[in-house]
Amino acid sequence: MQAEIRDKPSFANIHVKLEAGDQIIAEADAMASMSSTIEMSTKWSGGFVKGVLKRVFGGESMFVNTFTTQSSGELVLTQPFPGDIQCIELNGNTMFLQPGAFIACETGVNLGLGWAGLKMFIAREGLFRLKVSGTGRIWFGAYGGIFEKEIDSEYVVDSGHLVAYEPSIGVQIGMAGGIFSSFFSGEGLVTRVSGPGKIYMQSRSFDGLAAWTNSHLY
Repeated sequence: MQAEIRDKPSFANIHVKLEAGDQIIAEADAMASMSSTIEMSTKWSGGFVKGVLKRVFGGESMFVNTFTTQSSGELVLTQPFPGDIQCIELNGNTMFLQPGAFIACETGVNLGLGWAGLKMFIAREGLFRLKVSGTGRIWFGAYGGIFEKEIDSEYVVDSGHLVAYEPSIGVQIGMAGGIFSSFFSGEGLVTRVSGPGKIYMQSRSFDGLAAWTNSHLY
């Protein structure tokens, strides 16, 4: 199976070429187009209970689609908002994805749900996070561009910009500065991550978009 991320970074999409017997798993609404030779089957994401939990707490669909073909064909996968897409390959390791980031994966990847904690809920990041593990490629998306950083000690990320991170990363929520600065600087709460490990961030946030839109409605 060949997969290429096109139109980076603003309007990224995944162009997949499948040969006989190839399979790829994607979010229920990720398919933009496909060859007539491609077959699609839908199932609960990890079973009924896990599917419901992923929808309610993880920001993901209750269902996933599996695409395969008996001959060959192409498939285009995308995300519902403009932004970048990143591909990483798992080799028995684990990554955590923020709610709504997952787009697709190969069949050797396991999709689970991990507890993020009340601190992440307070920071409007959700109570749960998607846990991906196993072997194979995964594709995840973001609003805006995606950039990665190796964390050695402590690093500050504005709430809403953290997309994915390794399990070795510690996450704490705190104020951007003092009480006055935190409330009047526009920063409010921030995410303090500690390493060692790698994180992926997005250059835009949905909270920022919502605030900008609301300011122009009246």
